[in-house]
Amino acid sequence: MELEYGPAAGSVVLRKAICDHVRRSRAVVCEPSEVIIVNGSQQALDLIARVLLEREDRVAIENPSYQGTRAILQAAGARVLAVPVDRDGLNPAKLPDNARICFVTPSHQFPTGAILPLARRLALLEWAKQQNAMIVEDDYDGEFRYEGHPLESLQGLDADGRTIYVGTFSRTVFPALRVGYVIVPKSLTRAFTAAKWLNDQHSPTLEQQALAEFINSGAYERHLRRLRRRNASRREALLKSREEYMGNRVRVTGDGAGAHVVLWPNKRISEDAAVFQAAARGVGISGISRYFLTPPTCPGLMLGYCRMKENEIREGIRRLAEIL
Repeated sequence: MELEYGPAAGSVVLRKAICDHVRRSRAVVCEPSEVIIVNGSQQALDLIARVLLEREDRVAIENPSYQGTRAILQAAGARVLAVPVDRDGLNPAKLPDNARICFVTPSHQFPTGAILPLARRLALLEWAKQQNAMIVEDDYDGEFRYEGHPLESLQGLDADGRTIYVGTFSRTVFPALRVGYVIVPKSLTRAFTAAKWLNDQHSPTLEQQALAEFINSGAYERHLRRLRRRNASRREALLKSREEYMGNRVRVTGDGAGAHVVLWPNKRISEDAAVFQAAARGVGISGISRYFLTPPTCPGLMLGYCRMKENEIREGIRRLAEIL
């Protein structure tokens, strides 16, 4: 049976395994029937646009934001409205009227790394209720939290069924595993299942079966605990090195969760020049200006650390400090 065409919504065993996992780890309220298996979070975002949007619909997104979301919305002909992001993430007070959907990354804002506090989460849900809008919660880095208690997902706080939750295994297992999931309100399951079937019938069956076994055996939970410990050590190495070599010349955002941070130099620099000079010295970084819909007020440099050894992180920060 595993070699035949599978159900469009995905393996029943995997959908139940995901449902059980996100209930425990992210306080998501769902049933297996509300879980749709997709080929990574990018396909989830594409299906959301196909099902919920018409041309010229007003859509609110974070500024800055993930360029993949913006590209999908632009391809769908939506009117993309930028909502400012500060140290606490998206500012609900700046949300527009009459928007159809708001796309948000509350657990680790991309790219700044800000964590949306509870008060703003509740304000965002109230906005959706007042505007009769939907919220898309992209929880791409929700499994990695290093300080304080994890905040409940927006979906778990939503009592009105206005939140669509997007998750992926590309971040926690490996990028080539193109398996993700979208959890939708019960009223939308039929439409999303039909859209998935029209798009590619179903996601690869054998990978789904292997992943379901990985989760149900408890190996995935153990894998996540190892990742959190390893990432926490590498994060600590990065922060200590930044303090030693850069002092108060830069400020840091995004260090409370996820797998990357952003350095904000206190003096004006050229992002492109910094990226080029760092690459010439064997240090890979990226500027964040390309993630903004409007020109940023100050430059920032994004540093990923989850795939590096601690001594490599320390040496990379030392070299970057010389450049800055």
